[in-house]
Amino acid sequence: MFRAIGIGYSRALPSAAALNWVLKDGLGRLSRCIYTATLASAFDTNLKRVRFSTSVLFSLSIGVELLTPVFPKYFLLLATIANIAKQISLACYLATGSAVHRSFAISDNIGEVSAKAQIQTVCFDNVGLLLAATLNILFRNNQRLLAALPFIVYPIFSAFDLYGIYQGLKHVHLQTLTKDRLESVINIWIHRQYIPSPAEVSTKEGINFMWSRGRELLPIRIGCLNPERKVPKLSLTTLRYLKDEDFYFICMESINNRSGIKDHGILLSLREGAATSDVIMGLLQACYIRKRLLHDINNQENCVEDCDSSNSVISEWLLLINESKRFAQADLDLLIDNMSGLGWACKNILLSTKEQARYCFVAD
Repeated sequence: MFRAIGIGYSRALPSAAALNWVLKDGLGRLSRCIYTATLASAFDTNLKRVRFSTSVLFSLSIGVELLTPVFPKYFLLLATIANIAKQISLACYLATGSAVHRSFAISDNIGEVSAKAQIQTVCFDNVGLLLAATLNILFRNNQRLLAALPFIVYPIFSAFDLYGIYQGLKHVHLQTLTKDRLESVINIWIHRQYIPSPAEVSTKEGINFMWSRGRELLPIRIGCLNPERKVPKLSLTTLRYLKDEDFYFICMESINNRSGIKDHGILLSLREGAATSDVIMGLLQACYIRKRLLHDINNQENCVEDCDSSNSVISEWLLLINESKRFAQADLDLLIDNMSGLGWACKNILLSTKEQARYCFVAD
């Protein structure tokens, strides 16, 4: 790598080489700051997906570093790209490490679990160094094979590394509640009258790649109304019936301005000052509404497609809102008690930046 930036050649300036090296590290640290500031909430709400994605990024950065001796003229560019990827991966590792270790700390021995994780890392690093030294000694007389060896070994060990990380994350059972985990628990409760444990939800959740998940009918979103989309008449009617004691409202929303059932969802909008119990209550009611709409396909189509033209549909919608609210109020205390008994952290719901948006009443 030093040969690639010119150190050792008569025309090379050591000061210029040092400046290039500092610039490379500086850009990496700057990218790390931008990444952590931009995706801070994602470390809690999408921990497994972010952790595995940055692990893939780290493996790719090692591959980019291997290319620096092959393309010495582009050393600074390649090394900077690799360093940026490594700094982003390091930021994610440090941010999510405590949550991962806590999931394995059955007796609240986080320090012991963290120490053993470091021991495993050091041991495997030493094994890797020993293997590299052994291969260099064995093939020292074959320089061509020795030069190609990193490109042969790299994809094999990267695949093993990513597979190990993937399997390890599958056994990380997070007890914290996010919108997706809470929705999974509520759906099972509504259909089976049963509360799943964190381990069961974790198995179902997996790494949770957004691009690999099939979109369900009437997805529930926590946030505020999107002014760029068409606001259905049902939403406006719901807003008119809000009271001072209501800390959320639920309405239909159009996803892409089309009229089909696949193009609509359910919006749960939280009011400023809403407590954790209000979030659970609102999501529980929204799940009851979705269950009712999906139960009768005819009513479902009418509610979605004719919501701007039929007063009877508006009346049915308001009736459904009141009915689902009664169901949610009846189940709320029992649901929270059972979840707490299984180890779920029900004192707080971890929401993303967009899900943390709140509405408030403004006096005329």
